[in-house]
Amino acid sequence: MKNLILTDMLNKPEIEEIFERFKSENPNPTSELIAPNYFTFAVAVLLSAQTTDKSVNKATPTLFKIADTPQKMLKLGIDKLKEYIRSIGLYNNKAKNIMLLSQKLIDSYNSELPQSRDELEKLPGIGRKSANVIANRLFGADNIAVDTHVLRVSNRIGLSKSKNPLNIEKDLINVVPKQFHKNASDWIVLHGRYICTAKKPKCSECFLFDLCEVNK
Repeated sequence: MKNLILTDMLNKPEIEEIFERFKSENPNPTSELIAPNYFTFAVAVLLSAQTTDKSVNKATPTLFKIADTPQKMLKLGIDKLKEYIRSIGLYNNKAKNIMLLSQKLIDSYNSELPQSRDELEKLPGIGRKSANVIANRLFGADNIAVDTHVLRVSNRIGLSKSKNPLNIEKDLINVVPKQFHKNASDWIVLHGRYICTAKKPKCSECFLFDLCEVNK
């Protein structure tokens, strides 16, 4: 296998073809985080930082049955919250941020999630990537979130040369046709999670193989 180092950038027709193929393979991609409502989705996104969706989904079903609103989360208390999320990395800091987020929603947003990325970023524990995910999945924003999968795949196949998440986000906004923006993050994340994996990419199974810069 060739070294997985980007040699050049894809051109406009190639990029459009890539996203047409993503659409054909999976017309309606969704986040793999499981959450019963908007508040719990935001909590799940917060918990997913630097860990896997699978580990979050294992820990949260019981939690969300008893704490699915900011008020219920505060009533549960930080110590009991930690018991539910102890299996998740950085759970102490995440528990603190969930409590602060819940209080902020009550105090400043009438217990509802704000819809804009800028307002979402004001919430404790919600950075730009998480704000993009929430605005995109819950409110239909055309934001493109950049996680480790998006960073890796974008570099490999030729969508961006940058290693900086913000620069990659800007590159994707510029090069990906606008009609694909809403689903772009989910498509690339799922591709990176199951096909274009970090250590052993499944190039023989990849429907983008002929377009990927790695293979040119």
